Amino acid sequence: MKQEDLSKLEKTIEYYFKSKDYLKQAMIHSSYSNEHHIDKLKNNERLEFLGDAVLEIVISEFLFHTYKEKPEGELTKMRASMVCEQTLTFCTKEIELGKYLLLGKGEDLSGGRERDSIVSDAMEALIGAIYLDGGFRAAKQFIDRFILKDIEHKQLFYDSKTILQEIVQSQYTETLGYDLIKEEGPDHDKHYEVNAFIGKKVIGTGRGRTKKAAEQEAAYQGILKLKREQKNK
Repeated sequence: MKQEDLSKLEKTIEYYFKSKDYLKQAMIHSSYSNEHHIDKLKNNERLEFLGDAVLEIVISEFLFHTYKEKPEGELTKMRASMVCEQTLTFCTKEIELGKYLLLGKGEDLSGGRERDSIVSDAMEALIGAIYLDGGFRAAKQFIDRFILKDIEHKQLFYDSKTILQEIVQSQYTETLGYDLIKEEGPDHDKHYEVNAFIGKKVIGTGRGRTKKAAEQEAAYQGILKLKREQKNK
């Protein structure tokens, strides 16, 4: 990977590393280290471990102060939804994190740059790298901007299927359903397309590398559509 690529990432996230090695390590996937016979301690898995812990405490503090009326059980569920694989993947899209990763050739050719598990782990590794390079404050600023920013909008995505189900149950007599309309690609690189519908009316379409991810996106698009229709009435 050329250094200017990482410089573009620094510019996007508005954080410039004092130690570029932290950033480079955050972008090294295990498939790349295996293929190039790099010590496995030099790929991004240890940084991911650290970033996961930093992310959890920042999210926990945010929820504790923001939702003062909610008990521990509800806060725990909210935190779990905000740090899950699909949610972190959604947050990586703004910075196009996948294109900066160092992957093994096989992983790259099979669509690894778009795979939820890989980009979400890289997001946590990036948080870990920022924490080591700039401390807790720098890591918190990154999380505030790219994960907690516009939280109400993102909450629709986090809990889209549950929220859509509640909307349909309270406002419609027809039932909510999901229909798989397209499945393509080899077994190791599947892509799914799903419609969300109320009765016979399609309200949203989603695409993803798993049926669950496609359904979540379809539900999210459905919520946005219903909100627009409600607003225009």
